[in-house]
Amino acid sequence: MRVLKEWDAKVKLVKTRRGAILHMIELGPGHFYLEQNPLKDSKYGVAYRKIKENFPEFYMFWEIKNNRYTGKLLAGAFLEKREIDDFITLLAQSEDFKKFEEIFEEIEEMEE
Repeated sequence: MRVLKEWDAKVKLVKTRRGAILHMIELGPGHFYLEQNPLKDSKYGVAYRKIKENFPEFYMFWEIKNNRYTGKLLAGAFLEKREIDDFITLLAQSEDFKKFEEIFEEIEEMEE
């Protein structure tokens, strides 16, 4: 494995003017990812609130560059393998998916 690009990222816990406590991933001046506000009465706020009820370790972050939403979303969860198995099974119930084996990929060494 060879590093192509590197960021010095900071993870912050921030409080909005309305009192929501959110995670922020800061990549540089004016460039960060802000967690979706689950208290917001919007399409994504309501959806995020419902997802968090069933998957509390799931996170959604919106990319913001130069004080503007880019429309890009970073989403993921910190889970144990057994926790993701049920989720994957729900998403991939086709016969094609069933033919794949459970294989852990070999980790490549970092090149200096």
